[in-house]
Amino acid sequence: MTAFSRSVWPTALPLVAILRGITPDEAVTHASALLDAGFDCIEVPTNSPDWAASVRAIAAYAGDRALVGAGTVLTDDHLAALHAAGGRMAVSPHTDTELVARAVARSMFVLPGAMTASEVFAAWRAGAHAVKLFPAASLGCGYVRALRAVLPPQLALLAVGGIKPGNLADYLQAGCTGAGLGGDLYSPGQSPQDTGARARAFVAAWQAAQS
Repeated sequence: MTAFSRSVWPTALPLVAILRGITPDEAVTHASALLDAGFDCIEVPTNSPDWAASVRAIAAYAGDRALVGAGTVLTDDHLAALHAAGGRMAVSPHTDTELVARAVARSMFVLPGAMTASEVFAAWRAGAHAVKLFPAASLGCGYVRALRAVLPPQLALLAVGGIKPGNLADYLQAGCTGAGLGGDLYSPGQSPQDTGARARAFVAAWQAAQS
């Protein structure tokens, strides 16, 4: 298994699709809509129904086309179930340095959440491949700029929490590498067509920000 780099985001599009609340019977249809729209990084939070089955189904369907994993990874049991399901990315809402180290030891791409500079540096020293700033919209772009000024340039910082197509560019310009996208991309009960349309809006916002 190829090791992940700590200086390069591992997928072509640095936007993480967060499918909180997805069920195994609908996981593949929504993942297909995301892949068709250009997404190549998908997480299923562990507080979703039978989350490991959804990770397994999406990972098997996507193959090498996407980095698939779990969010809200809080315990060693979560890590073990994620590994058994074929997931390769562990995302958490917090900074737990021991959990980060154990996930790295399982050859996963590790994306812990942090808010303060102390938490970001602790996650980085523990071996995290990138760090998600959470809750980003509550902190604002000024906070991102101040934080980015003291971080290692190779550290990928993702904005998570309240990111929409209309404000994605602001966070990228402030110094974020990309973003994690939750309720503005997927809400339980919506159709795969809605997921695809929302995904295309985010991809368009990303592309516009690069020009």
